[in-house]
Amino acid sequence: MAWSVGQQKTAEEVPLPPTDATGVRDASAHTVQLPSGFLIDSRKRTTLRMVSTTLGVEQLLRQAALRVTRPRVAVLTAVHEHPHADTDSIIGVVREALGGVSHQAVYDVLHALTAAGLVRRIQPTGSVARYESRVGDNHHHVVCRSCGSLADVDCAVGATPCLTASDDHGFAIDEAEVTYWGMCLSCSTAPSS
Repeated sequence: MAWSVGQQKTAEEVPLPPTDATGVRDASAHTVQLPSGFLIDSRKRTTLRMVSTTLGVEQLLRQAALRVTRPRVAVLTAVHEHPHADTDSIIGVVREALGGVSHQAVYDVLHALTAAGLVRRIQPTGSVARYESRVGDNHHHVVCRSCGSLADVDCAVGATPCLTASDDHGFAIDEAEVTYWGMCLSCSTAPSS
């Protein structure tokens, strides 16, 4: 279902899947359950969420014990719609949706959403911070050395080999951040000047 940041849906327009006996919504409709401990970026979330409505964004905020405000809905929606966006890009999208909103308000919302585990902040070396809504799974990133484009890379198959260090120095490792560097297809096939 296509939707935009400022678009409001009523419960009648966007029916939610039924809840089970524990009050949890049908996982096949809105989430993908991941094994416990299968986290790379957030120890607070064990599901990969897929949100397609403003109502879904509001529900995520409430589940994270965050107040539902227009800036929070707009910022979280912008991150869902624009993976790996930097703060300035997110501010632009939010301003299109809400009109006037301060830089500080967006920074504060991004900080709150990151702390709540609803978004992930990534900052490859030499790059500004970027944000993504893909949280709770074990994935990495590939960055183009030329243009800075960034893409998700799923972890190698098997039981998270990146969490098995050759020498853990006594640490109980529960997270690994892997960044692959290279040239994207556009840059690697562009004529040299």
